[in-house]
Amino acid sequence: MEPEIFAEQFIHGHVFFFVSKGTLNCYDGNRNYTFQTGEYCLLRKNRLARYSGEKGKEFEVVFICFEDEFIKKFQEKHQAEATKFNLSDTFVKISEDILIPEFVRSLRPYYHQGKIDEAFADIKYEELLIILLQNQPELGGIFFNYGKPERLNLEEFMNRNYQFNVSIGQFAYLTGRSLSAFKRDFKEIFNETPSRWLVKKRLQEACFLITKEGKNPSDIYLDLGFETLSHFSHAFKKLFGQTPTEMSKK
Repeated sequence: MEPEIFAEQFIHGHVFFFVSKGTLNCYDGNRNYTFQTGEYCLLRKNRLARYSGEKGKEFEVVFICFEDEFIKKFQEKHQAEATKFNLSDTFVKISEDILIPEFVRSLRPYYHQGKIDEAFADIKYEELLIILLQNQPELGGIFFNYGKPERLNLEEFMNRNYQFNVSIGQFAYLTGRSLSAFKRDFKEIFNETPSRWLVKKRLQEACFLITKEGKNPSDIYLDLGFETLSHFSHAFKKLFGQTPTEMSKK
């Protein structure tokens, strides 16, 4: 995958990843994480996360996403129990286990064009899940939890996660609301529509980074939730009367 930001998403299923080469930088709205070659982690579902490699350096990461449908079948087959898991971290540290890097190496013969051959997918996914649960039985408290996000403090959540480029519907789901309830509560709190508030909030942060911290516009627009530099520049000029580049030269 490209070393720039290649995923900034609402995480809809638990994701295991293994850094085969290079460095993976991650952010979940609360803190930054860095994973080096040979390190691995579990990324929890129903969270927001961004991850990227370092520009100009070789980079390879293996991602395996566990969907609820597969996990439910696995739990029924193995009569696995949902143990208690107390930590709320988005990126869950996996205890070191020699079987994990060996498992990742075993995937290579089954890969074609970046994906596991469909005939072997469920078998390999099941193998990895068994390894993880034998290594850390408490992970069952994560994998076998099929509940939806609970109702959260909307103002706190949005001020912490406005930089993520996801849909309004996904923001609503993650705060434990229907889309209509989210829009209604958002209007009451911010006196603005979610879309307009998000753009303004991101641009205000961009202005701060450019004028106070000397950041280059081309280095920050992706981190602030804009898909293209041209869209960012157009919106910036519309709000502040000048382009990000013009402002950065003052």
